Amino acid sequence: MHREDSVQLFETERLVARPLSLQDLPALTEILSDPEVMKYSVRGVCDGEATREFIDWCAECYSSHGVGPWALLEKASGDLIGFCGVGPELVDDVEEINLGYRLARRFWNQGFATEAVNGVMMYAFDQKHYESVVVIIEPEHIASVRVAEKAGFGDYTVHEFHSRPVRLYRMICEDWVLHNKRLSGL
Repeated sequence: MHREDSVQLFETERLVARPLSLQDLPALTEILSDPEVMKYSVRGVCDGEATREFIDWCAECYSSHGVGPWALLEKASGDLIGFCGVGPELVDDVEEINLGYRLARRFWNQGFATEAVNGVMMYAFDQKHYESVVVIIEPEHIASVRVAEKAGFGDYTVHEFHSRPVRLYRMICEDWVLHNKRLSGL
């Protein structure tokens, strides 16, 4: 029997990414109910029902677009540490492929977000062949800005998103290739 939640999408040095499923509901609810984790979320703090709705939305994204926010599991422990992925997002009436990530607070400041973003970007450009990916960040969210910039996002434009001023960073496939060449010293 083939189970959707056992499909591994990609792995990095310390992480495995797979589709989110209802088996993740308790652990993900714990992460998304933390006010510090959700400080810059347009959704705000999520209870169990809101987390279930988010997982259902992810399943719809997987079905309709073949991408979405993916569960991040720490290889060493097998624990769900958060999610990272790309999915459809309407920005100024244009559907964009938007990068999103959120980690449990105990995994902050250890390089997991940057590692996850690099894995997702490689998947988005090398496997899904997207032309560009955006990331939407509130300017005050300094940690998220740092993660995006480490992943190679540079220039941004200012937009209003859910009635909040945000930076919209865009990376095109060619910039991703150049960024990776710089990282690998080629």
